[in-house]
Amino acid sequence: MLRPVFCAYFKSMAGGRPTKYKPEFCETVVDCGKAGMGKAEIASQLGVCRDTLLEWSKSKPEFSGAIKRAEEESLAWWEKQGRTATFGGIDGFNPTSYIFQMKNRFRNDWRDKHDHSVEVSGEIEIVIGGEDE
Repeated sequence: MLRPVFCAYFKSMAGGRPTKYKPEFCETVVDCGKAGMGKAEIASQLGVCRDTLLEWSKSKPEFSGAIKRAEEESLAWWEKQGRTATFGGIDGFNPTSYIFQMKNRFRNDWRDKHDHSVEVSGEIEIVIGGEDE
């Protein structure tokens, strides 16, 4: 039989384990972004998994804002590294690796292909090949 103290403890945890979240994590997250870290590294710094970051972002607006700011700070850090290296400021810089990192870390800003959509009403004539032969 459970003792009353344990019953009270479990009632206070309705819905699962207590959260590890602390408001000061927001500052840590932004600082991690300023060091160029991605979400996996940020999660590691906080001692949680990436899924937890996603859950906190959904349920805590201040944390969501910190994650967005960290992503911008991380992009700025990486771009500064590339700019510095372009002018010889980083020994052993590998431009191919850098471009690969940028295209995969920051897809919206660095991808080669950009999708565009256009809505058209009426008839459309498509000409392939240009001038008449």
